[in-house]
Amino acid sequence: MSLGDEHGARGEDGGYGGTGQTRTRLPDSAGDVYGGARRGGRSSSRSLVTVVGVVVLLIAAIAFANRGGDDSDAGADGGSKPEAASTAASGERPVQTKSGGIPSGFPQTEQGAQSAASNYAVVLVSADILKPTRRGEIVQQVFVTDKVAALKDKLDKAYSEEFLSNVGLDENGNAAAGQTYVSRTMPVGTKVTDYSDSAATVEVWCTGVFGTAGDDSKNPVSNDWFTMTLQLRWAEGDWKVDSFSQKDGPAPVNGDNTVSPSDEIAKAVEEYGGFTYAR
Repeated sequence: MSLGDEHGARGEDGGYGGTGQTRTRLPDSAGDVYGGARRGGRSSSRSLVTVVGVVVLLIAAIAFANRGGDDSDAGADGGSKPEAASTAASGERPVQTKSGGIPSGFPQTEQGAQSAASNYAVVLVSADILKPTRRGEIVQQVFVTDKVAALKDKLDKAYSEEFLSNVGLDENGNAAAGQTYVSRTMPVGTKVTDYSDSAATVEVWCTGVFGTAGDDSKNPVSNDWFTMTLQLRWAEGDWKVDSFSQKDGPAPVNGDNTVSPSDEIAKAVEEYGGFTYAR
């Protein structure tokens, strides 16, 4: 999804400066904004249904929290294609432990670093990160100790009450009655661009669904593709995040899918659980 457009200019670090503005394009017809019509390959109806506001705000908040970091394409040298073994599943079992609901206890290996990065990408772009009480627990669990205080402060400022209001949530990060806020991230693949026994840089290619499901929602659930780069450090017997950033894509052509009604989206979020990811 395009993040340029008229709201929020790209900063020097390649991110977006946390404008707190929302861009939405709603269909002309009344009723459920999810409709039920087929979306053609390049039809104007699909462009009307495409809603980018929530994703823009989430990415702007991440960029705000990482302002001053390196947002360059690490390891993108345009060289030869990787061998099949480097992209195939490792077959290693995922971790067996969780701390605060977040997978933990990753092995001190490249595969362990990739598994950690995948699971941390999920939690850092989740609905829980928008809840003030849950956010502190996530930061405490995911980040290295010496970065916790600074990151907690930055994220609190990024996910301000104004930001939450712009995405249709109250000060506690909860959706209005009859609505369900959705923020689900699914890693598609990982790539290690730098590794040692004490530090690793891992890129996680992700897709996700973001928005508010409900009859009166101004931010219907839409999907996005992005890549998160996580700088990891081996600390306290586990991989922890030292810093992270994100960029758009790679994104495929949108399929000609039937758009689901809002109640079906909300029901899916409640009934389908997430995964623990392992490389």
